Formats: sequence, structure tokens, C-alpha cells
Amino acid sequence: MRHYGIIGNPLEHSLSAKYFNDFFAQEKIDAEYALYELKELTSEGVKELMGRLDGFNVTHPYKEAIIPYLRGLDPSAEAIGAVNVVYRGVGYNTDYIGFLESMRPLKRPYDDRALVLGTGGVAKAVCAALGELGIQSTMVSRHNCGPIRAYDALPGSGAIAAHPIIVNCTPLGMYPDIDSCPPIPYNEIKPRHLLYDCVYNPEETEFLRRGAAQGAQTENGMQMLIGQAKAAWKIWSNGHL
Repeated sequence: MRHYGIIGNPLEHSLSAKYFNDFFAQEKIDAEYALYELKELTSEGVKELMGRLDGFNVTHPYKEAIIPYLRGLDPSAEAIGAVNVVYRGVGYNTDYIGFLESMRPLKRPYDDRALVLGTGGVAKAVCAALGELGIQSTMVSRHNCGPIRAYDALPGSGAIAAHPIIVNCTPLGMYPDIDSCPPIPYNEIKPRHLLYDCVYNPEETEFLRRGAAQGAQTENGMQMLIGQAKAAWKIWSNGHL
């Protein structure tokens, strides 16, 4: 039997084990997928997992922190600066693929700029995918830092109106903290906006609910999850994308 899993903290929101174990059962693949919630990431811990597992996913907050413990990076993961799939000690980024493929059919003719909420590994993958779609992205965080905007600088600045796409790449609103959401001026959102949440549990986050109340189009992260998982399996089963 082959063994796969996901590392991160917390993992109570994750549907990855259900997705993969259902897939293994359906395809009659002798494999299992488990959750490995790690309170901290260490070189010894990563080495032990690489010896025990045939491949694993990486989620918040370790997508960047794991890089020094790997033997190498796939070119896409190296360019993005974040890893969400590990195979034979090499890091890959399939978040990029999952977001790109889920966003492609949603893109409208006037979608030229996006606000990306967050600056972590998911945000980096999303920005790379948006760039491939010809969409300029601006990251938003708690503090201004170079090209990164601060949340408290958004209200009344015209930034919401100027960016028809807003992507949440933070864990805000993720189960069980379902009442939280990124602190943006939701009253400035219009029906021409598309709000995309990389969170998929719950199905409708507070971020999406507030956007929908303003008439905006909304999309959760389920298709991104499926797309990145399919790409991860391709790596684990074929040795490459």
C-alpha cells in the first residue's frame, strides 16, 4: 500500500483526505491519505515524513517554511517561492495550476486588475496565475510595504473600484472561524466585481456572503482544491507534471 498525506496546522477544515481516499476507492488504488497536523516544522520531522510517505501536500502555514528542508524545487515552485506538493524530496506548486484552471473560465473582458488579500504561499501562487491570464495583481496586507497595500488604506481610495477581481488568500473565514473575513470596505463592492475565496470550507465564507450581498459574482476554492489535487496525483503517480 502507498501512503500519502498533508501537513499543516490546523487541518480540521481540510477535505484533502476525503477527496483522495474517495478517489483511491473509486479507482481501486491500494493507497491511503492521512492528515498530519504539525505544531512546528523541523528538519527531522520533514525527513521522517519523506521516509514514511510516498508523497504529501503542504498547507498553511508551511508552504514557504518547508523549502529549506527539501532536496530541490521544481522550476514553478522556485519561481513562485512556495510549495504545496512534495515528491521524493522535491517541492512543487500545484496551487498555481488549480487556481489558473478554475479562474480561466471566470475571467471577463474587463478583468485587468486584481487585489490579492494576503502575502503568503497561496497569494504568491495566485499572483503568478493571474499574471499568466494577463491580470495585474496587487497584494494587500496589514501594513504598507513597497508595492503591498495596507487594509486600512483601502476605504475611499478607489482601489476597490479599480480592481474588478478580489481574491482572498488568507485563512480568514475558514472553518471553524466562519464568522471572520478580510477587513475590506465591502460597501464599495459592485455587481461588476468577482470575489474569489481560496477557502472552500465553508462553501460560502463570510467574505463571499458579503460580496454576494452587494451583487458581486462569487467563487469558492473547491475547484482550485480539485485542480491542485489532480495535479498532485499526476506528480505522485508519474513523477512529473
